[in-house]
Formats: sequence, structure tokens, C-alpha cells
Amino acid sequence: MKNFLAIDTSGGYLCVVAAKDGRVFTAVEDDCAMKHSVLLMTKVDEVLSKAQMRLDECDFFAACVGAGSFTGIRIGISAAKGFALACKKPTLPVTSFDIAAYNAVDGGVENGGRLLCLVDALHGYYYACGYENGEVSLPFSYLSEEQVLALEKEGYTLRSCGELPLCQRARVEIVSPTEGLKNAVFALSDKEKFGELSAVYIRKSSAEENLHK
Repeated sequence: MKNFLAIDTSGGYLCVVAAKDGRVFTAVEDDCAMKHSVLLMTKVDEVLSKAQMRLDECDFFAACVGAGSFTGIRIGISAAKGFALACKKPTLPVTSFDIAAYNAVDGGVENGGRLLCLVDALHGYYYACGYENGEVSLPFSYLSEEQVLALEKEGYTLRSCGELPLCQRARVEIVSPTEGLKNAVFALSDKEKFGELSAVYIRKSSAEENLHK
């Protein structure tokens, strides 16, 4: 059995998932108004209490590494890294796209088919990653709405963990980030995808872009 603690602070929501002896426990804030730094430790305490588990009983720690909110991503990564360092345990990076792809709506990405998982990048653009038969078929991309629609015509099913402006023009499956986080962590740990928690930044932040102008 795998014991773990997983954190997703990449969006407007906040998800913490703990697994102990085959049982899964969750603590969720659907709309934390980007107050991840204020609410995260309370949610961690909540889920550990539900699981009756100590941090040092975790076999590893997982965190969403993006794409998403620059600040939120760093908060989750910092917390998971701190826990792992204190407990001398490995870390598991999980992307926002993995969380959407490994959702239980259709049995998960490994059930077959082509998925294009999306995160709103604002102003008519999207962060995207494509999956086919459990493997990445389209690497991390920064796409316009028209490019996304073109990929849909090519046979990709669109999926996201949150409502998108694109929903007005295309069918987008909206799935649970909590369910996706749980499934992704189990799947990726089975594949031994452990490694450093490094933020996924598909494009530069506004501050970086302004600096280079």
C-alpha cells in the first residue's frame, strides 16, 4: 500500500489528498480566492487528521507543478518540498494536465482515445497538453482558441478542471481536480515518475515579459 500526501494549488481551488493503507482522504476548497498560502496548512492538517496519519508515515509527497497560477504553483511545491526534506522522502511531480487526463470520467487517460487537456491562459489562449493511450502525444503548448478548435477537429477530446471561455464554442469535459489528483498520483507513482518538483512555466510571466520589452 502507498501512503502519500498530494497538493494542488495551481488554480482558484485548493486540493489536498492523503492516502493511507489503501484508503483515500481529501480536503478541498473550491474557491479559495487565491489564498493558498493562508489556507494550505489548515487543509493539510484536516486531511492528515481524517487519515489519522503523520507526515513521516508518507512514502512520498506529490505536488502539482503547473501549468496554472505562478504564485499558487510555487506555494504547493514549496510545501511538498519542505515535507519531503523534513521526512527524507521522495517527491512526485504532477502536472495540471495529468490531473485532468487521469480523471475517472472515462476510466482515465489509459482507457484509450485522444485527450487535449487545457488550462486557461487568459486573453483567448490556453496551456495545453495532448495524451493518447496513456502517453503524451502533444507536448506542453501555448495555443490560441483557434488552434485548440483545430485539434478538436483532428479528434482530440477537450478536457479541463475548470470552466473555460472556450466552452461557448466547443464541448469541453469539466472534471474534478480532486479525483484527478488522486488518480494521477496513483498512476504516476506506479510508473515510478518520481523526481524534482520544478514549476512548469510554458510561457514567461507578465513581469518577465515586461522586463524584456
